[in-house]
Amino acid sequence: MQSTDKFLAAAIVAALLVSQLISAVAAHAANVAQGRRLAMTYCARCHAIDKVSPSPLSIAPPFRTLHQRYPVENLQEALAEGIIVGHPVMPQFRFEADQIGDFLAFLKSLE
Repeated sequence: MQSTDKFLAAAIVAALLVSQLISAVAAHAANVAQGRRLAMTYCARCHAIDKVSPSPLSIAPPFRTLHQRYPVENLQEALAEGIIVGHPVMPQFRFEADQIGDFLAFLKSLE
């Protein structure tokens, strides 16, 4: 194989790897964005869902501090089965499997 052919082959492999990396980053961003939408829909009435605001309901912890209490991945089972008690006025709800991944990705983005 000539050096030009080797260079071309290496360039193609590099382009494919960069393309896969960009796709993975875009998929992660989509998951975080969808998780944020879920938080806006189901949680923002009581919880702060950004990195600076106080929670509208003072007893509801800001989502940015949840990782200080426990690994947010530990919420996976509770989100699937239905969180019953988070704080006294918290409604019960349950997420689907794909929603759980998106929501956890969003929570991790706040750390």
